[in-house]
Amino acid sequence: MRTRQAGLASAHVTTVRLNASDSGSVETDALVVGINTSPDGPLPAPGAQALDSAITGGLAPTLRALGFSGKAGEIAKFPSFGAVRAPVVVAVGLGEAPATEGAHDLEGLRRAAGAAARALAGTSSAAFALPTGTPEQLEAVVLGALLGAYDFARYRTGGDQKAPLDEIVVLSDAAGAEETAHHAATLAESVTLVRDLVNTPPSDLYPSRFAEIAEETAGKAGLSVEILDEVALKDGGYGGIVGVGQGSVNPPRLVRLGYTHPEATTTLAYVGKGITFDSGGLSLKPSASMAWMKSDMGGAGAVFGALLAIAKLGLKVNAVGYLCLAENMPSGTAQRPSDVLTTYAGKTVEVLDTDAEGRLVLVDGIARAGEDSPDIIVDVATLTGGQIVALGWRTCGVMASDDELREEVVEVATAQGEAAWGMPLPEDLRKGLDSPIADIANLNPERSGSMLAAGIFLREFVPEGVRWAHLDIAGPAFNKDAPYGYIPKGGTGVITRTLVALAERHQGGREA
Repeated sequence: MRTRQAGLASAHVTTVRLNASDSGSVETDALVVGINTSPDGPLPAPGAQALDSAITGGLAPTLRALGFSGKAGEIAKFPSFGAVRAPVVVAVGLGEAPATEGAHDLEGLRRAAGAAARALAGTSSAAFALPTGTPEQLEAVVLGALLGAYDFARYRTGGDQKAPLDEIVVLSDAAGAEETAHHAATLAESVTLVRDLVNTPPSDLYPSRFAEIAEETAGKAGLSVEILDEVALKDGGYGGIVGVGQGSVNPPRLVRLGYTHPEATTTLAYVGKGITFDSGGLSLKPSASMAWMKSDMGGAGAVFGALLAIAKLGLKVNAVGYLCLAENMPSGTAQRPSDVLTTYAGKTVEVLDTDAEGRLVLVDGIARAGEDSPDIIVDVATLTGGQIVALGWRTCGVMASDDELREEVVEVATAQGEAAWGMPLPEDLRKGLDSPIADIANLNPERSGSMLAAGIFLREFVPEGVRWAHLDIAGPAFNKDAPYGYIPKGGTGVITRTLVALAERHQGGREA
Protein backbone atom coordinates (compact mmCIF):
# COMPACT_ATOMS: atom_id res chain seq x y z
CA MET A 1 0.00 0.00 0.00
CA ARG A 2 1.12 3.57 -0.49
CA THR A 3 0.41 7.12 0.53
CA ARG A 4 0.74 9.92 -1.95
CA GLN A 5 1.04 13.61 -1.39
CA ALA A 6 -1.71 15.50 -3.17
CA GLY A 7 -1.09 16.40 -6.79
CA LEU A 8 -0.96 20.09 -5.90
CA ALA A 9 2.20 19.56 -3.87
CA SER A 10 4.49 16.68 -4.72
CA ALA A 11 4.77 13.44 -6.64
CA HIS A 12 6.58 11.67 -3.82
CA VAL A 13 5.16 8.27 -2.88
CA THR A 14 5.87 6.38 0.34
CA THR A 15 5.18 2.65 0.14
CA VAL A 16 4.22 0.60 3.20
CA ARG A 17 4.94 -3.10 3.36
CA LEU A 18 4.26 -5.58 6.17
CA ASN A 19 6.65 -8.37 7.07
CA ALA A 20 6.20 -11.02 9.76
CA SER A 21 9.93 -11.81 9.91
CA ASP A 22 12.15 -10.88 12.83
CA SER A 23 14.41 -7.84 12.76
CA GLY A 24 17.52 -9.88 12.02
CA SER A 25 16.44 -11.27 8.66
CA VAL A 26 14.85 -8.31 6.85
CA GLU A 27 17.01 -6.73 4.18
CA THR A 28 16.61 -2.92 4.20
CA ASP A 29 18.88 0.10 4.43
CA ALA A 30 18.14 0.66 8.11
CA LEU A 31 16.55 -1.12 11.06
CA VAL A 32 14.52 0.84 13.63
CA VAL A 33 14.20 -0.59 17.14
CA GLY A 34 12.52 0.80 20.24
CA ILE A 35 14.29 1.33 23.55
CA ASN A 36 12.73 2.05 26.93
CA THR A 37 14.33 3.69 29.92
CA SER A 38 14.76 1.65 33.10
CA PRO A 39 16.61 2.01 36.42
CA ASP A 40 19.36 -0.16 34.93
CA GLY A 41 19.71 1.91 31.75
CA PRO A 42 18.44 1.38 28.18
CA LEU A 43 16.02 -1.53 27.90
CA PRO A 44 15.29 -3.13 24.48
CA ALA A 45 11.55 -3.07 23.75
CA PRO A 46 9.58 -5.83 22.01
CA GLY A 47 10.79 -6.10 18.42
CA ALA A 48 14.43 -5.48 19.30
CA GLN A 49 15.15 -8.94 20.68
CA ALA A 50 16.47 -10.43 17.43
CA LEU A 51 18.96 -7.60 17.09
CA ASP A 52 19.97 -7.93 20.73
CA SER A 53 20.51 -11.67 20.28
CA ALA A 54 22.51 -11.13 17.10
CA ILE A 55 24.99 -8.97 19.00
CA THR A 56 24.94 -11.37 21.98
CA GLY A 57 23.11 -9.10 24.35
CA GLY A 58 25.24 -6.11 23.48
CA LEU A 59 22.46 -3.68 22.50
CA ALA A 60 22.05 -2.04 25.91
CA PRO A 61 25.83 -1.68 26.53
CA THR A 62 26.28 -0.18 23.06
CA LEU A 63 23.58 2.37 23.70
CA ARG A 64 24.96 3.23 27.13
CA ALA A 65 28.34 3.86 25.51
CA LEU A 66 26.65 6.26 23.09
CA GLY A 67 25.03 8.14 25.98
CA PHE A 68 21.57 6.97 24.90
CA SER A 69 19.03 6.56 27.70
CA GLY A 70 15.81 5.70 25.86
CA LYS A 71 13.89 8.84 26.74
CA ALA A 72 10.94 9.56 24.44
CA GLY A 73 11.98 10.76 20.99
CA GLU A 74 15.71 10.24 21.52
CA ILE A 75 17.55 8.94 18.44
CA ALA A 76 20.85 7.06 18.08
CA LYS A 77 22.35 5.66 14.86
CA PHE A 78 25.13 3.09 14.71
CA PRO A 79 26.39 0.46 12.23
CA SER A 80 25.22 -3.13 12.60
CA PHE A 81 28.64 -4.51 11.52
CA GLY A 82 26.85 -7.37 9.77
CA ALA A 83 25.00 -8.63 12.82
CA VAL A 84 21.73 -8.13 10.93
CA ARG A 85 21.02 -7.63 7.22
CA ALA A 86 20.40 -3.90 7.61
CA PRO A 87 23.72 -2.00 7.63
CA VAL A 88 22.47 0.76 9.96
CA VAL A 89 20.53 0.52 13.22
CA VAL A 90 18.38 3.39 14.47
CA ALA A 91 17.41 3.23 18.13
CA VAL A 92 14.46 5.41 19.09
CA GLY A 93 13.50 6.18 22.67
CA LEU A 94 10.06 5.10 23.91
CA GLY A 95 10.37 6.54 27.40
CA GLU A 96 9.68 4.64 30.60
CA ALA A 97 8.89 0.95 30.19
CA PRO A 98 5.16 0.22 30.71
CA ALA A 99 4.12 -1.45 33.96
CA THR A 100 2.54 -4.27 31.95
CA GLU A 101 4.86 -5.88 29.43
CA GLY A 102 3.98 -4.89 25.88
CA ALA A 103 1.40 -2.26 26.93
CA HIS A 104 3.17 0.59 25.18
CA ASP A 105 1.40 3.93 24.90
CA LEU A 106 -0.04 4.42 21.40
CA GLU A 107 0.87 8.09 21.07
CA GLY A 108 4.37 7.26 22.27
CA LEU A 109 4.65 4.70 19.47
CA ARG A 110 3.30 7.15 16.89
CA ARG A 111 5.82 9.78 17.93
CA ALA A 112 8.71 7.33 18.08
CA ALA A 113 7.98 5.98 14.60
CA GLY A 114 7.64 9.53 13.30
CA ALA A 115 10.91 10.66 14.86
CA ALA A 116 12.72 7.67 13.37
CA ALA A 117 11.23 8.27 9.92
CA ARG A 118 12.36 11.90 10.00
CA ALA A 119 15.85 10.85 11.07
CA LEU A 120 16.02 8.51 8.08
CA ALA A 121 15.42 11.16 5.42
CA GLY A 122 17.73 10.39 2.52
CA THR A 123 17.43 6.63 3.13
CA SER A 124 15.61 4.51 0.58
CA SER A 125 14.02 1.92 2.88
CA ALA A 126 13.76 1.11 6.56
CA ALA A 127 12.32 -1.71 8.65
CA PHE A 128 10.46 -0.71 11.81
CA ALA A 129 10.80 -3.34 14.55
CA LEU A 130 8.80 -1.47 17.19
CA PRO A 131 6.19 -2.98 19.52
CA THR A 132 3.31 -4.11 17.29
CA GLY A 133 1.79 -6.91 19.33
CA THR A 134 -1.76 -5.56 18.99
CA PRO A 135 -3.64 -4.10 16.00
CA GLU A 136 -3.75 -0.74 17.80
CA GLN A 137 0.03 -0.70 18.21
CA LEU A 138 0.54 -1.72 14.60
CA GLU A 139 -1.68 1.10 13.40
CA ALA A 140 0.18 3.57 15.62
CA VAL A 141 3.55 2.55 14.16
CA VAL A 142 2.38 2.61 10.53
CA LEU A 143 0.62 5.95 10.98
CA GLY A 144 3.50 7.54 12.87
CA ALA A 145 6.08 6.38 10.34
CA LEU A 146 4.08 7.63 7.36
CA LEU A 147 3.36 11.01 8.93
CA GLY A 148 6.97 11.34 10.08
CA ALA A 149 8.17 10.76 6.52
CA TYR A 150 6.15 13.75 5.29
CA ASP A 151 7.98 16.33 3.20
CA PHE A 152 6.56 19.37 1.37
CA ALA A 153 8.94 19.78 -1.54
CA ARG A 154 6.89 21.48 -4.25
CA TYR A 155 8.77 24.77 -4.17
CA ARG A 156 12.31 23.48 -3.67
CA THR A 157 14.38 23.41 -6.85
CA GLY A 158 17.46 21.59 -5.57
CA GLY A 159 20.09 21.94 -2.90
CA ASP A 160 21.11 19.41 -0.27
CA GLN A 161 17.62 18.57 0.97
CA LYS A 162 17.25 14.87 1.69
CA ALA A 163 14.30 13.02 0.19
CA PRO A 164 11.95 11.23 2.60
CA LEU A 165 11.79 7.47 2.93
CA ASP A 166 10.57 5.66 -0.17
CA GLU A 167 9.64 2.41 1.58
CA ILE A 168 8.58 1.63 5.14
CA VAL A 169 8.61 -2.03 6.15
CA VAL A 170 6.74 -2.67 9.40
CA LEU A 171 7.51 -5.93 11.18
CA SER A 172 4.39 -7.41 12.73
CA ASP A 173 2.42 -10.63 13.00
CA ALA A 174 -0.60 -8.94 14.61
CA ALA A 175 -4.01 -10.28 13.68
CA GLY A 176 -5.67 -8.45 10.78
CA ALA A 177 -2.42 -6.67 9.95
CA GLU A 178 -3.29 -5.83 6.33
CA GLU A 179 -6.63 -4.25 7.22
CA THR A 180 -5.06 -2.34 10.10
CA ALA A 181 -2.24 -1.02 7.95
CA HIS A 182 -4.72 0.02 5.26
CA HIS A 183 -6.70 2.01 7.84
CA ALA A 184 -3.55 3.75 9.00
CA ALA A 185 -2.44 4.52 5.45
CA THR A 186 -5.85 5.98 4.61
CA LEU A 187 -5.66 8.31 7.61
CA ALA A 188 -2.11 9.29 6.72
CA GLU A 189 -3.14 10.09 3.16
CA SER A 190 -5.85 12.47 4.37
CA VAL A 191 -3.60 14.16 6.93
CA THR A 192 -0.91 14.54 4.26
CA LEU A 193 -3.39 16.25 1.95
CA VAL A 194 -4.40 18.68 4.70
CA ARG A 195 -0.75 19.48 5.43
CA ASP A 196 -0.14 20.09 1.74
CA LEU A 197 -3.07 22.48 1.55
CA VAL A 198 -2.02 24.40 4.66
CA ASN A 199 1.57 24.68 3.41
CA THR A 200 0.60 25.87 -0.08
CA PRO A 201 1.15 29.62 -0.55
CA PRO A 202 -2.04 31.68 -0.85
CA SER A 203 -0.98 32.74 -4.35
CA ASP A 204 -1.62 29.12 -5.37
CA LEU A 205 -4.46 28.28 -2.98
CA TYR A 206 -7.29 30.80 -3.16
CA PRO A 207 -11.00 30.00 -2.67
CA SER A 208 -11.83 28.95 -6.23
CA ARG A 209 -8.68 26.81 -6.48
CA PHE A 210 -9.46 25.10 -3.16
CA ALA A 211 -12.95 24.41 -4.48
CA GLU A 212 -11.50 22.93 -7.69
CA ILE A 213 -9.22 20.63 -5.71
CA ALA A 214 -12.16 19.53 -3.58
CA GLU A 215 -14.27 18.84 -6.65
CA GLU A 216 -11.55 16.85 -8.40
CA THR A 217 -10.48 14.82 -5.37
CA ALA A 218 -13.82 14.28 -3.65
CA GLY A 219 -15.52 13.12 -6.82
CA LYS A 220 -12.94 10.36 -7.25
CA ALA A 221 -13.57 9.24 -3.66
CA GLY A 222 -17.31 8.91 -4.27
CA LEU A 223 -18.40 12.06 -2.45
CA SER A 224 -21.09 14.33 -3.83
CA VAL A 225 -19.87 17.88 -4.41
CA GLU A 226 -21.80 21.14 -4.59
CA ILE A 227 -20.02 24.47 -5.08
CA LEU A 228 -21.60 27.90 -4.66
CA ASP A 229 -19.72 30.75 -6.34
CA GLU A 230 -19.89 34.42 -5.39
CA VAL A 231 -23.09 35.01 -7.37
CA ALA A 232 -24.89 32.02 -5.85
CA LEU A 233 -23.68 33.02 -2.39
CA LYS A 234 -25.02 36.54 -2.76
CA ASP A 235 -28.32 35.35 -4.22
CA GLY A 236 -28.61 32.72 -1.49
CA GLY A 237 -28.20 35.16 1.37
CA TYR A 238 -24.82 34.01 2.64
CA GLY A 239 -23.97 37.44 3.99
CA GLY A 240 -21.15 36.28 6.25
CA ILE A 241 -19.10 34.56 3.54
CA VAL A 242 -19.85 37.31 1.00
CA GLY A 243 -18.93 40.06 3.45
CA VAL A 244 -15.58 38.54 4.36
CA GLY A 245 -14.65 37.79 0.75
CA GLN A 246 -15.81 41.01 -0.89
CA GLY A 247 -12.46 42.82 -0.44
CA SER A 248 -10.47 40.30 -2.47
CA VAL A 249 -9.99 39.84 -6.19
CA ASN A 250 -10.33 36.12 -5.40
CA PRO A 251 -14.05 35.69 -4.70
CA PRO A 252 -15.41 33.34 -2.03
CA ARG A 253 -16.83 29.85 -2.35
CA LEU A 254 -18.93 27.46 -0.28
CA VAL A 255 -18.27 23.77 -0.93
CA ARG A 256 -20.62 21.07 0.30
CA LEU A 257 -19.30 17.49 0.39
CA GLY A 258 -21.71 14.63 1.00
CA TYR A 259 -21.30 10.97 1.96
CA THR A 260 -24.09 8.51 2.67
CA HIS A 261 -24.17 4.86 3.65
CA PRO A 262 -27.27 2.66 3.29
CA GLU A 263 -26.88 1.29 6.82
CA ALA A 264 -26.30 4.64 8.50
CA THR A 265 -28.62 5.87 11.24
CA THR A 266 -26.61 8.95 12.26
CA THR A 267 -25.75 12.08 10.31
CA LEU A 268 -22.73 14.20 11.22
CA ALA A 269 -22.14 17.65 9.76
CA TYR A 270 -18.63 19.12 9.79
CA VAL A 271 -18.11 22.81 9.07
CA GLY A 272 -14.62 24.19 8.42
CA LYS A 273 -13.25 27.73 8.39
CA GLY A 274 -11.42 28.18 5.10
CA ILE A 275 -9.79 31.61 5.03
CA THR A 276 -7.12 30.95 2.42
CA PHE A 277 -5.28 34.07 3.55
CA ASP A 278 -6.13 36.39 6.40
CA SER A 279 -4.66 39.89 6.27
CA GLY A 280 -7.18 41.01 8.87
CA GLY A 281 -9.03 43.03 6.25
CA LEU A 282 -9.29 46.74 7.04
CA SER A 283 -8.51 45.81 10.67
CA LEU A 284 -5.06 44.96 9.35
CA LYS A 285 -2.86 42.51 11.23
CA PRO A 286 0.76 43.36 12.12
CA SER A 287 3.12 41.83 9.55
CA ALA A 288 4.54 39.31 12.05
CA SER A 289 1.05 37.97 12.74
CA MET A 290 0.23 37.83 9.04
CA ALA A 291 3.25 35.81 7.90
CA TRP A 292 1.69 32.41 8.65
CA MET A 293 -1.92 33.23 7.81
CA LYS A 294 -1.89 30.85 4.86
CA SER A 295 -2.80 28.36 7.60
CA ASP A 296 -6.13 30.05 8.32
CA MET A 297 -7.90 27.47 6.16
CA GLY A 298 -6.76 24.60 8.40
CA GLY A 299 -10.28 23.92 9.64
CA ALA A 300 -11.69 23.53 6.14
CA GLY A 301 -8.69 21.38 5.29
CA ALA A 302 -9.40 19.06 8.22
CA VAL A 303 -13.06 18.73 7.22
CA PHE A 304 -12.06 17.98 3.62
CA GLY A 305 -9.49 15.37 4.67
CA ALA A 306 -11.90 13.74 7.10
CA LEU A 307 -14.70 13.40 4.52
CA LEU A 308 -12.27 11.77 2.09
CA ALA A 309 -11.16 9.23 4.70
CA ILE A 310 -14.74 8.51 5.81
CA ALA A 311 -15.68 7.73 2.20
CA LYS A 312 -12.60 5.62 1.49
CA LEU A 313 -13.11 3.60 4.69
CA GLY A 314 -16.81 3.09 3.90
CA LEU A 315 -17.96 4.07 7.39
CA LYS A 316 -21.59 3.30 8.25
CA VAL A 317 -22.54 6.89 8.91
CA ASN A 318 -23.88 9.80 6.91
CA ALA A 319 -21.52 12.76 6.79
CA VAL A 320 -21.60 16.19 5.20
CA GLY A 321 -18.79 18.69 5.14
CA TYR A 322 -18.92 22.42 4.48
CA LEU A 323 -15.81 24.29 3.40
CA CYS A 324 -16.42 28.00 4.00
CA LEU A 325 -13.82 29.58 1.72
CA ALA A 326 -12.84 33.24 1.47
CA GLU A 327 -9.79 35.48 1.33
CA ASN A 328 -9.84 38.35 3.85
CA MET A 329 -8.17 41.34 2.18
CA PRO A 330 -8.27 45.15 2.49
CA SER A 331 -9.43 47.13 -0.53
CA GLY A 332 -11.95 49.69 -1.62
CA THR A 333 -14.63 47.00 -1.71
CA ALA A 334 -13.77 45.40 1.65
CA GLN A 335 -16.26 45.31 4.48
CA ARG A 336 -15.75 48.02 7.07
CA PRO A 337 -15.85 48.06 10.84
CA SER A 338 -19.44 49.09 11.71
CA ASP A 339 -20.95 47.37 8.64
CA VAL A 340 -23.97 45.15 9.32
CA LEU A 341 -24.26 41.77 7.60
CA THR A 342 -27.34 39.59 7.18
CA THR A 343 -26.31 35.96 7.59
CA TYR A 344 -27.80 32.83 6.02
CA ALA A 345 -29.73 32.24 9.24
CA GLY A 346 -31.41 35.63 8.82
CA LYS A 347 -29.70 37.15 11.86
CA THR A 348 -27.86 40.43 11.51
CA VAL A 349 -24.29 40.96 12.69
CA GLU A 350 -22.51 44.24 13.38
CA VAL A 351 -18.89 43.88 12.28
CA LEU A 352 -16.79 45.63 14.92
CA ASP A 353 -13.51 44.12 13.73
CA THR A 354 -12.90 42.72 10.25
CA ASP A 355 -10.16 40.48 11.69
CA ALA A 356 -12.84 38.51 13.53
CA GLU A 357 -13.86 37.11 10.17
CA GLY A 358 -13.70 33.36 10.66
CA ARG A 359 -16.83 33.26 12.76
CA LEU A 360 -18.68 35.17 10.03
CA VAL A 361 -18.06 32.50 7.39
CA LEU A 362 -18.67 29.69 9.88
CA VAL A 363 -22.15 30.84 10.89
CA ASP A 364 -23.32 30.64 7.28
CA GLY A 365 -21.95 27.10 7.07
CA ILE A 366 -23.48 26.10 10.40
CA ALA A 367 -26.91 27.44 9.41
CA ARG A 368 -26.74 25.69 6.03
CA ALA A 369 -25.66 22.44 7.71
CA GLY A 370 -28.89 22.54 9.69
CA GLU A 371 -30.78 21.83 6.45
CA ASP A 372 -29.14 18.38 6.35
CA SER A 373 -30.98 17.41 9.58
CA PRO A 374 -27.76 16.35 11.32
CA ASP A 375 -27.62 14.71 14.71
CA ILE A 376 -24.43 16.63 15.49
CA ILE A 377 -22.70 19.66 13.97
CA VAL A 378 -18.97 20.05 14.59
CA ASP A 379 -17.19 23.17 13.41
CA VAL A 380 -13.40 23.38 13.18
CA ALA A 381 -11.52 26.66 12.93
CA THR A 382 -8.24 28.44 13.44
CA LEU A 383 -10.43 30.97 15.18
CA THR A 384 -8.81 33.00 17.95
CA GLY A 385 -5.49 34.13 19.35
CA GLY A 386 -7.21 33.56 22.68
CA GLN A 387 -6.87 29.80 22.16
CA ILE A 388 -3.08 30.16 21.96
CA VAL A 389 -3.01 32.41 25.03
CA ALA A 390 -5.13 29.99 27.05
CA LEU A 391 -3.89 26.59 25.87
CA GLY A 392 -0.64 27.11 23.98
CA TRP A 393 0.37 26.02 20.50
CA ARG A 394 -0.41 22.30 20.75
CA THR A 395 -3.75 21.97 22.53
CA CYS A 396 -7.14 22.57 20.88
CA GLY A 397 -10.00 24.18 22.76
CA VAL A 398 -13.32 22.33 22.67
CA MET A 399 -16.70 23.92 23.42
CA ALA A 400 -20.11 22.35 22.96
CA SER A 401 -23.83 22.68 23.48
CA ASP A 402 -23.72 20.05 26.24
CA ASP A 403 -21.11 18.64 28.58
CA GLU A 404 -21.48 15.09 27.31
CA LEU A 405 -20.63 16.00 23.72
CA ARG A 406 -17.75 18.23 24.78
CA GLU A 407 -16.19 15.45 26.81
CA GLU A 408 -16.79 12.93 24.02
CA VAL A 409 -14.90 15.08 21.52
CA VAL A 410 -12.05 15.61 24.00
CA GLU A 411 -11.88 11.87 24.66
CA VAL A 412 -11.83 10.98 20.96
CA ALA A 413 -9.18 13.60 20.17
CA THR A 414 -6.98 12.53 23.07
CA ALA A 415 -7.13 8.90 21.95
CA GLN A 416 -5.83 10.03 18.56
CA GLY A 417 -2.93 11.87 20.16
CA GLU A 418 -4.46 15.23 19.21
CA ALA A 419 -4.36 17.23 22.43
CA ALA A 420 -7.69 18.86 23.31
CA TRP A 421 -9.15 20.50 26.39
CA GLY A 422 -12.78 21.13 27.24
CA MET A 423 -13.71 24.77 27.76
CA PRO A 424 -16.89 26.39 29.15
CA LEU A 425 -19.29 28.81 27.51
CA PRO A 426 -19.93 31.27 30.37
CA GLU A 427 -23.29 32.98 30.01
CA ASP A 428 -21.97 36.25 31.43
CA LEU A 429 -19.85 36.71 28.30
CA ARG A 430 -22.93 36.88 26.05
CA LYS A 431 -23.69 40.45 27.09
CA GLY A 432 -20.36 41.59 25.64
CA LEU A 433 -21.65 40.62 22.17
CA ASP A 434 -24.68 42.90 22.35
CA SER A 435 -25.04 45.41 19.52
CA PRO A 436 -27.18 48.56 19.63
CA ILE A 437 -28.07 48.27 15.93
CA ALA A 438 -27.95 44.55 15.04
CA ASP A 439 -28.88 41.20 16.55
CA ILE A 440 -25.32 40.56 17.68
CA ALA A 441 -21.77 41.98 17.33
CA ASN A 442 -18.99 39.83 15.94
CA LEU A 443 -16.77 40.19 19.02
CA ASN A 444 -16.55 41.57 22.54
CA PRO A 445 -14.57 44.85 22.28
CA GLU A 446 -12.93 44.17 25.66
CA ARG A 447 -11.39 40.94 24.31
CA SER A 448 -11.74 39.23 27.68
CA GLY A 449 -12.31 35.48 27.31
CA SER A 450 -12.04 35.91 23.52
CA MET A 451 -11.90 32.18 22.72
CA LEU A 452 -15.01 31.54 24.80
CA ALA A 453 -16.84 34.60 23.47
CA ALA A 454 -16.22 33.37 19.93
CA GLY A 455 -17.80 30.05 20.86
CA ILE A 456 -20.80 31.85 22.35
CA PHE A 457 -21.15 33.85 19.13
CA LEU A 458 -21.21 30.66 17.04
CA ARG A 459 -23.73 29.03 19.37
CA GLU A 460 -26.25 31.75 18.48
CA PHE A 461 -26.47 30.35 14.95
CA VAL A 462 -26.76 26.63 15.72
CA PRO A 463 -30.17 25.28 14.62
CA GLU A 464 -32.48 24.62 17.53
CA GLY A 465 -32.38 21.07 18.87
CA VAL A 466 -29.09 20.12 17.15
CA ARG A 467 -26.11 19.10 19.26
CA TRP A 468 -23.03 21.15 18.40
CA ALA A 469 -19.33 21.24 19.17
CA HIS A 470 -16.69 23.83 18.30
CA LEU A 471 -12.96 23.15 18.02
CA ASP A 472 -10.55 26.09 18.05
CA ILE A 473 -7.29 24.91 16.46
CA ALA A 474 -5.58 28.29 15.97
CA GLY A 475 -2.23 27.17 17.39
CA PRO A 476 -2.15 23.40 16.72
CA ALA A 477 -2.90 23.75 13.00
CA PHE A 478 0.54 25.22 12.23
CA ASN A 479 3.83 24.30 13.89
CA LYS A 480 6.10 27.34 13.77
CA ASP A 481 8.88 25.58 15.67
CA ALA A 482 11.11 22.57 15.00
CA PRO A 483 9.55 19.22 14.03
CA TYR A 484 8.80 16.72 16.80
CA GLY A 485 7.54 13.15 16.72
CA TYR A 486 5.44 12.82 13.58
CA ILE A 487 4.65 16.56 13.47
CA PRO A 488 6.56 18.52 10.82
CA LYS A 489 7.34 22.20 10.75
CA GLY A 490 4.40 24.01 9.09
CA GLY A 491 0.98 22.49 8.52
CA THR A 492 0.11 19.67 10.92
CA GLY A 493 -3.24 18.35 9.62
CA VAL A 494 -4.53 18.41 13.18
CA ILE A 495 -8.07 17.20 14.02
CA THR A 496 -8.51 15.35 10.70
CA ARG A 497 -8.05 12.02 12.50
CA THR A 498 -10.34 13.13 15.33
CA LEU A 499 -13.19 13.86 12.91
CA VAL A 500 -12.77 10.43 11.31
CA ALA A 501 -12.65 8.72 14.72
CA LEU A 502 -15.80 10.58 15.78
CA ALA A 503 -17.56 9.26 12.68
CA GLU A 504 -16.32 5.74 13.46
CA ARG A 505 -17.68 6.06 16.98
CA HIS A 506 -21.13 6.99 15.68
CA GLN A 507 -21.43 4.20 13.15
CA GLY A 508 -24.80 2.53 13.58
CA GLY A 509 -26.11 5.20 15.92
CA ARG A 510 -25.03 7.03 19.03
CA GLU A 511 -25.26 4.02 21.32
CA ALA A 512 -22.67 2.15 19.23
